[in-house]
Amino acid sequence: MATVTFDKASRIYPGTERPAVDQLELDIADGEFLVLVGPSGCGKSTSLRMLAGLEDIDAGSIWVGDRDVTHVQPKDRDIAMVFQSYALYPHMTVADNMGFALKIAKVDKAEIRERVEAAAKVLDLTEYLDRKPKALSGGQRQRVAMGRAIVRQPQVFLMDEPLSNLDAKLRVQTRTQIAALQRRLGTTTVYVTHDQVEALTMGDRIAVMKDGKLQQVGTPRDMYDAPANVFVAGFIGSPAMNLGTYTVNNGVAQVGNGQVALARDAVAALKAEDKNQVVLGFRPESLDRVAPNTEGAVPINVDVVEELGSDAYVYGTVAAENPGAAAMHFEAGGSSEVIVRIDPRDVPKKGDSVWVKIREGEQHIFSSATGDRLSKAVQSSVSL
Repeated sequence: MATVTFDKASRIYPGTERPAVDQLELDIADGEFLVLVGPSGCGKSTSLRMLAGLEDIDAGSIWVGDRDVTHVQPKDRDIAMVFQSYALYPHMTVADNMGFALKIAKVDKAEIRERVEAAAKVLDLTEYLDRKPKALSGGQRQRVAMGRAIVRQPQVFLMDEPLSNLDAKLRVQTRTQIAALQRRLGTTTVYVTHDQVEALTMGDRIAVMKDGKLQQVGTPRDMYDAPANVFVAGFIGSPAMNLGTYTVNNGVAQVGNGQVALARDAVAALKAEDKNQVVLGFRPESLDRVAPNTEGAVPINVDVVEELGSDAYVYGTVAAENPGAAAMHFEAGGSSEVIVRIDPRDVPKKGDSVWVKIREGEQHIFSSATGDRLSKAVQSSVSL
C-alpha cells in the first residue's frame, strides 16, 4: 500500500490550448478510497490514466509513496487498473483470466493458483473458476476483472467507471461489494465515476472536477453540507440543490412573492463585483411547509408530484408577480423548477400552491460574481 500525490500535474493534448487536466494538486492517503467525480469531459479519467502511466504528463509530477513515477513505465508502477469494459480473454477460463498477469510475470504456478483461489473466495467466484466469460453474468464478469487486479497485490487500485455496463439494481449491489472489499483489503484506491450518488455512497473522500480543474476535495458530508462553489452545490445531491440569483436589500432576498432573510456573515462578505446580488441555494429537504403568509415563506405552484413511497417530491415554480424575481435554476441541468421534499402522506395536487420556508441555518449562499461560497457550513441532520 502507498500514498498517491498529484503535484501540479497537467495534461495538454496536442492541438488544444486548454489543459485536459490543469495543475492538479491532490494527496491521497495510504489505504484511502478516493472518488474522482465530475461531468463528462472534466478530466477525471485523464487524471486516472496519468496515474496509471497511460497518458503523458506535460507539467508537474505524480508520486506513489516516496517514489516519483512521472516517467516510469506503466508495468513498473505497481498499480492495477479495472476498466469500464471487462477486457477479459474469451477463450480463457476465469482462473486463467485472473492469473494471466502473474503468468506473464513468471510467477510460480502454485503461487498463482493460491492467489487466484484466495481472490475468488473474497469475490464469491470460487464455483466459477473453470467457466469462461461467456457463461457469466455482467456482475460476475466485473468481479473477475476486479479479481485480476487483486491477485497482483498492487500498491494502488485504479477503477475507471467499472459499473457503467451494469443494470441499475446490479450497480447498487456491486458498488456496495466494491466498497466493502476495499475496506477489507485496505489498498489505496482511486475510483472514477460521473455518478455523484456512487461518489457519495462509496468514497472516504470525494474530489470534484470541472473543466480539468479540481473544484473541491472532502468527505461526502463536507460536500453535501458545505459545497465550495455553485458548481459543486448543483452537482452533488439528488435531487439537485435549488439555486437562484437574487438582489439583496437590507439583508433580505426577494424570492418571488416571498422574502428570505440571509445569513449575516454571507451578506457581510459581499464585494463590489457582486453588485449586491447573491446566488441562494437550498436543498429540497431544507424546506418546511408552512401556513400562507408566514414570515420568510415562499409560495410554490405545483407542476408535478413524484411519489416514491417513503418520500415525495414536489416539482414546481416560484409564484411571483414579477416573473424576473422568481428565476431559479440548477447549475447542472439548467432547469427552472424548484424541488421540495414533502410528507408522502400529505401530498398536494398538480395546480395547487404550497408555501415553504427555508429551515434556519440551511441556506447556501454564493458570490454572484465568482460562484464561491459565502455562508458558513450548513448544520444538517440529513443522512447520506
